[in-house]
Amino acid sequence: MTHTPRVLSGMQPTNTLHLGNYLGALKNWVRMQDRMQCLYCVVDLHALTTEAGYGKPEDLVRSTREVAAAYIAAGVDPERSLIFNQAQVPEHAELAWIFNCVARLGWLDRMTQFKEKSGKHKERASVGLYTYPVLMAADILVYKATHVPVGEDQKQHLELSRDIAQKFNNDFGAPDFFPLPEPVITGTATRVMSLRDGAKKMSKSDESDMSRINLTDDADAIANKIRRARTDPNPLPYSKDELKDRPEAENLLNIYAALADQDRDAVIREFAGAQFSDFKQKLADLTVAKIAPVTQEMRRLLADPAEIDRTLKSGAEGARAIAVPVMDEVRKRVGFLH
Repeated sequence: MTHTPRVLSGMQPTNTLHLGNYLGALKNWVRMQDRMQCLYCVVDLHALTTEAGYGKPEDLVRSTREVAAAYIAAGVDPERSLIFNQAQVPEHAELAWIFNCVARLGWLDRMTQFKEKSGKHKERASVGLYTYPVLMAADILVYKATHVPVGEDQKQHLELSRDIAQKFNNDFGAPDFFPLPEPVITGTATRVMSLRDGAKKMSKSDESDMSRINLTDDADAIANKIRRARTDPNPLPYSKDELKDRPEAENLLNIYAALADQDRDAVIREFAGAQFSDFKQKLADLTVAKIAPVTQEMRRLLADPAEIDRTLKSGAEGARAIAVPVMDEVRKRVGFLH
């Protein structure tokens, strides 16, 4: 069976999106709209596995709208791509239960993200956090998506999605029913690191707001954070070989290259031997020029939440037009009367 080329990806509506989300995901999502059908969801079901999403309904509603606004402000076009939130497409949850019965405990025990997020208190973690990657598989496969933009930290989950798809196909006599989705890993800045620690990924959950540039930050906040970003005492390198053991320098150069759509080697040549104070000023100016329009458009969109809600509802209707026939066939293959 030949499957329609289709992209599925999403972000959690927990805390504010940041520069890493923009460079590592949103910028590439926009490009992918020109190549194949794209579905971009706000994964509010996944958000319930976090403290920021669980038990705070008003915050979850607000964050869901904010993430949707960020998608659109960054250039995801609701006329070309489906933008929706998971909760409006019940087929995600239904397929996730079936996949819970397909997946094996040993597979989930190997998921490193659960170990990292649950820490020393595994017994206190929710079952939802443990089965998070099974829901992710359902998110992808309910649309028979063939391509999934992922960061390195999500590759293991995508491999699980492929295993689940393969086992379902084998167990229910449908060798080509679900595609085996391929990862799409793009760009030098797929992993944007913290401005305070070049060894840590820029994160929405980091306690220090100075560690990230939020998409809601104004120009002064952006410039201040870049000026205060951690560096080392040496000037900028003359070659990439000199970046060894200089994670903060490498991070700032990667950010500049990604924002400028330049090769990192070209950026190194341009700023070779420069002092960080001069480079940071150029980086601040560039970041403000690229991010300020996104921030302004987000604010405009968020001033009319009803319009965002209409966009999400319309996207969910388009998503269900794909998901419902898939689930009808899944039910038949499993043996459910419906």
